[in-house]
Amino acid sequence: MEEIITKDDLRQFGLLMADIVRVAVAEALEPKKTDKESEWLKSKDVRRLLDISAGSVQNLRTSQKVRFKKVLGSYYYNREDIHKLFL
Repeated sequence: MEEIITKDDLRQFGLLMADIVRVAVAEALEPKKTDKESEWLKSKDVRRLLDISAGSVQNLRTSQKVRFKKVLGSYYYNREDIHKLFL
């Protein structure tokens, strides 16, 4: 028994595929929603947030005014400490 594909079948398939692609693209472009902001900020983000130089961020670190972590050569600063100290 042979099944014949009609133009209507192809049109419905095309519409279905277009909907699937539209949903996939919309999900890919949608910004990731997080309930909680990241607990740690990169040095660059701290400089931008506080409008201070890299040396000032280093001074905060060496004077131990904010908690920090070093991961693979990058420093991360505790968001809560930054907010308490400056904002």
